[in-house]
Amino acid sequence: MKKTFSLFLFFSLTFFFCQKVELKQITDSSQTFKGEIAGVPITLQLHYNGIPDCNLYQHFIDGWYYYDKYQKKIPLTGLYDYGKLLLYNFGSKHQHISKQFKERINSPQDVEKAVEIAKTFSPKETILFGQDETRENPISGGFYLENKAKAQSAKLFTGNDMIYRYNNYLILPGNKRINTFDFINLYGGNELISYVSGEKGNRVLLYFEHSSNLNACGRCGASEGEKGYRILYFTKDWNYKRYEEFLTESCMENIYDTTKTKSRDGKTIIYKVGKSDSSPAYTLTVDIKNATVTKSK
Repeated sequence: MKKTFSLFLFFSLTFFFCQKVELKQITDSSQTFKGEIAGVPITLQLHYNGIPDCNLYQHFIDGWYYYDKYQKKIPLTGLYDYGKLLLYNFGSKHQHISKQFKERINSPQDVEKAVEIAKTFSPKETILFGQDETRENPISGGFYLENKAKAQSAKLFTGNDMIYRYNNYLILPGNKRINTFDFINLYGGNELISYVSGEKGNRVLLYFEHSSNLNACGRCGASEGEKGYRILYFTKDWNYKRYEEFLTESCMENIYDTTKTKSRDGKTIIYKVGKSDSSPAYTLTVDIKNATVTKSK
């Protein structure tokens, strides 16, 4: 019995420490939320349906909600606007009127007037979330019935109501999984380079390339100029601690004059980064085998 247990423990530990680290890129264009209206539980399913102009932080959404007790789907259309959700049900002619509503919104200026534009179509129901612009969980809001000025309270049980998401999931040993969307930024674009384990913890080396700005009309909006490396630090048990970022190119930071040299064995890469408006020149030495990046003058 003792031998059997020891053998089981050996294989269990071997399995745990030999598990690989993987990265999976998954772009979500729909989200399902739980919430409540006037204290009554509801479910919403919303999906991305294009942008009015050139800003991914402002996009059209369609979907439905139902009261969990009855599960009768009520159609919704509206907008996601920098964390605000503007949702409307236009009654028996919902599909036809929602199309007209969207045709009236063609610019960021129109998005700012979306509530007023929606009122001209006399929505049967209006649900507004995140209007106070506070990033809290749950997200508070209001539910309005046609011809009634007073709102009923509404809540969305999440701290992030963004519909379109660039998820980069890191699959870690011990059946753990983290999403860089949640703790680095919204842009994704990460690529797994290497990872190492040691007595003091574990490290994961990522290379990244992503758009400089999700607002294509804003500064660096048309640029794919954010490039570099990230080191993610974990405990021995693969609990996330922190990350460091090292830029090799950046439109936002005006970093362009970079030269790249690779060692013959391909295990070391040296970047010479020129002086920019925001920082002096520096050198990055990327050690792929050891999952480290060293920055020097």
